[in-house]
Amino acid sequence: MDFKSTKGIYLQIVDNLCQQILEGQLQAGDRVASVRDLAAEFEVNHNTVMRAYTNLQESGIFDNKRGIGFFVSEKAFELIKANEKANFFSQDLPDFLLKVKLLQLNSTDLAELVSLIKNNDNENI
Repeated sequence: MDFKSTKGIYLQIVDNLCQQILEGQLQAGDRVASVRDLAAEFEVNHNTVMRAYTNLQESGIFDNKRGIGFFVSEKAFELIKANEKANFFSQDLPDFLLKVKLLQLNSTDLAELVSLIKNNDNENI
């Protein structure tokens, strides 16, 4: 957790858990760490983690089985992916396109960038 960030700690926890789902570290049906265990891991108040879990439950990403715990929902991956895609198109892409314009990058420059990214991904596999 970045305690100096302007983003709330509970939202950073939400982002962390969503990232784990997108990366496949948490999958549909998996039980997630208890509120107390995750609070201890992140060194935050358990109420902060509970707020994150409640947010994820209300978003349909987590299911709460009373007395058992929280589980990753069957539709979690698709919900997160759709949300991240919308955020990318509304927030990240316009900034990227502005940089492309300001730096006067052309299709060759961008093709080289994509090639570099692909090569780095293949090296990490």
